[in-house]
Amino acid sequence: MIRLVEPTTRIAVDVTFLRMDGPPKGPLPALPEGLSVQTLFPRCTVAHYRQLYSDVGHEYVWWLRHTLTDAELDALLADRAISIHVLRDAERELGFYELDRRGGSVTNLAYFGLMKPAIGLGVGMPFLMHAVATAWGEGCSALTVNTCTADHPRALPNYYKAGFRKLRTVREEWPVPDRLGLPIPDRLRV
Repeated sequence: MIRLVEPTTRIAVDVTFLRMDGPPKGPLPALPEGLSVQTLFPRCTVAHYRQLYSDVGHEYVWWLRHTLTDAELDALLADRAISIHVLRDAERELGFYELDRRGGSVTNLAYFGLMKPAIGLGVGMPFLMHAVATAWGEGCSALTVNTCTADHPRALPNYYKAGFRKLRTVREEWPVPDRLGLPIPDRLRV
């Protein structure tokens, strides 16, 4: 069998893995008036997920889920241990987060982000704390997340501010498929 290798652009990122071992103390910031979070239940469709993933992650080289076939992504989204939560106002979606509970009592904040119209409006931290509160409200024993140097520059500081602590930082090289058409900053190219 002949195996074709698709063209890729290699990037290097520093991935920081973080963990929270207990819920935050004190009151959590509320979402600004007019915003709400909708849990896509019983599940998010493949088309909707692909749109959310692209709208949030396009500028930050979110590529991995784009490499899944529709069947693979559908199977992932059908897993009851995964939930998709969408930030919205009265007219549109503004961001999403994904909670992955496949690690037993440890929940992973697998994806978190805002769409361009919501960036800079002061909704990031309240939305992040909504994700944190949702995870802890479901009885997890720990909450994990990771971010990398391709993500928004405020991602890591906001995770620290939310109460996550750094476990480690690892340098990784990723083969980003060129067919995805993602904008790759020169600073990340290998």
